[in-house]
Amino acid sequence: MSLTTISSEFAVYVHWPFCLSKCPYCDFNSHVRHGGYDEAHYVRAIQSELAAAAERAPGRIVSTIFFGGGTPSLMQPQTVGAILDSIGKHWTVAGDVEVSLEANPTSVEATRFRGYRAAGVNRVSLGVQALDDSSLKELGRLHSAQEALDAIAVARSIFERYSFDLIYARPRQTLEGWKAELKLAISEAAEHLSLYQLTIEPGTPFFGLHKAGKLIVPNDDLGRDLYDLTQQICDDAGLPAYEVSNHARPGAECRHNLVYWRGHEYAGVGPGAHGRLNIDGRRYATETEKKPEAWLDLVARNGHGLTVDEKLQPGEVADEFLLMGLRLAEGIDPKRFTQLSGRALDPKRLAFLMDGGAVETMDNGRLRVTQSGFPLLDAVVADLAA
Repeated sequence: MSLTTISSEFAVYVHWPFCLSKCPYCDFNSHVRHGGYDEAHYVRAIQSELAAAAERAPGRIVSTIFFGGGTPSLMQPQTVGAILDSIGKHWTVAGDVEVSLEANPTSVEATRFRGYRAAGVNRVSLGVQALDDSSLKELGRLHSAQEALDAIAVARSIFERYSFDLIYARPRQTLEGWKAELKLAISEAAEHLSLYQLTIEPGTPFFGLHKAGKLIVPNDDLGRDLYDLTQQICDDAGLPAYEVSNHARPGAECRHNLVYWRGHEYAGVGPGAHGRLNIDGRRYATETEKKPEAWLDLVARNGHGLTVDEKLQPGEVADEFLLMGLRLAEGIDPKRFTQLSGRALDPKRLAFLMDGGAVETMDNGRLRVTQSGFPLLDAVVADLAA
């Protein structure tokens, strides 16, 4: 079975790398430019990359589009419209396409959001991160809890579909405090929440503070209790986890992210964007230059900003399928792993993980990580892929 047959959906990811400030926990490819930047120049370069990607992957039907960052809501609505027009110029866009845009509460204005909606965006994801002012300040966020709630109200009034992110396992966070905060969040959420445990990433200011003992986060036991509490409260509210950190009412999952987790095909454009393209029966991993100005120079010279364009080996494709697919509550089809890798999952390793309660086989034959196994996901995947 070919990759094209297995991976039928096609998505486009657009990375907008600019932020008003750099959060101390963030290791995403985001950049602050106090002197400003030429927005039109970046749009033209993104359009060049779209043309280059379409030349390599022609004839696709785009099912989802995602503007990530950085802070895409710093873009003018006409910028978003121009990029969407360019996508439509090079590929067929599905009639029910999902078009998501990430936004920070500090950059939310009703007029701008109406402009995004008119341009074609039909789903927004707000980077709220906390509904507590002291936590927001510590996380380096520029908005207050009330501004976040106001932004959610604006999104609700303009978009049928919206989501927002929260970070938990924050410094000094208690179970009772998180319970109250999460219940408030659920009361404001229509259909989707992204809930991430705080991780201390190398190279971030938080990493240095944590190493110096100046930033104390919940220990593993409290972190696990916070995770379990999150699952219980969301389940009770009808927002079960469909992925490790993402919760939705059935049918309201983020379709774009499902493209990643199900191992489908996507083009990535903009500084620091990743992509996976299926060309002539082989899977290619692509990455673009991260630094915005260097990316512009590359696009000017080559028509694209690619720094990685790697043909993946079958085993690599299979391992990535395992890594991404086991994040999902729906799990994976072991037969697809065998098709991709040319080998079946090791029955001894599988039996060991099943006996330990980390994975289970569903009635339809799919394999999934159990609720108790999800906090150990990386170890489970490493064991199966070995």
